[in-house]
Amino acid sequence: MTIDNSRLSSSSSAARPRLSRADGTAVRALVVDDEPTLTDLLSMALRYEGWEVKTASEGRQAVTVAREFRPDVIVLDVMLPDIDGLQVLQRVRADGQETPVLFLTAKDSLDDRIAGLTAGGDDYVTKPFSLEELVARLRGLLRRSTVLVTDAVDPEVVVGDLVLNEDSHEVHRAGEPIELTATEFELLRFLMRNPRRVLSKAQILDRVWSYDFGGRSSVVEIYISYLRKKVDAGHAPMIHTVRGAGYMLKTAP
Repeated sequence: MTIDNSRLSSSSSAARPRLSRADGTAVRALVVDDEPTLTDLLSMALRYEGWEVKTASEGRQAVTVAREFRPDVIVLDVMLPDIDGLQVLQRVRADGQETPVLFLTAKDSLDDRIAGLTAGGDDYVTKPFSLEELVARLRGLLRRSTVLVTDAVDPEVVVGDLVLNEDSHEVHRAGEPIELTATEFELLRFLMRNPRRVLSKAQILDRVWSYDFGGRSSVVEIYISYLRKKVDAGHAPMIHTVRGAGYMLKTAP
C-alpha cells in the first residue's frame, strides 16, 4: 500500500471550510493513477471534501477526460502504462488548460521531482504519502488558482504599470493581459507584495512551494525566467537579479 490514511479523520476535515468554485459549484478533481486501490482511496477522500471527482488509469484516457471534464485540479501519477505523466501534462497544457497539477511519484530522486515541476507541474508528493497531506497540498493549489475568490478588501496589487488582481487572477502590464500558470501567478504575487525588497531563493521556495529542494534552487531560476519572458517582454525590465542575494521587483525606470 502506498498511502497512509491513518491521519485523515472526519474531525480534521470538518474543521476546514469547504472549498467551492467561484460560481458556487463543487470543485472538480481528476485523479490519474493505474492502481485502482489508490484511485479509490483518493476519490473517497476528495469526495469527502465535497468535490466532484473523475479518474483515469492511463495517460491517453486522462487527456480525454481532462478535455471533457475541465477539472480545477489534477492529481497525476508520473508512471503510467501508456504515456507518462509528463507527456499527459504537455498535452493538457497544449489544449490551453492551466489547471494546477500535483504529481505523484514513487521515485525519490531530486532530479525527477524538479523535472515534474519544470515541465509545468505545480507540486508533487512522493509515495508513500498521507491522504491528509495530499488533500492539504491540493487545497493550497486551489487557493492559488482561479477557483476561489479571496477575502482581500482590495484585490488589486499594483506596481508601476503592472497590475495583478487576486480575485480574478488577471494580470496586466501597460493594459496588456499576461497569461500565467498558477505557480507563475503565485510567484509574481509574492514579488509584487514585496516591491523593492530582495527576496532570497530560500524565501521564494518556502513561500511559493512551501518546501525546499535540499539546497537545489534551480526551480526558482527557471520560474523567474518564465516570468521575465511574460512580464518584461517588450518593456523595461521590472524583475531584477541581485547577485548573491536573490531577486527584486521594482518599478521600471
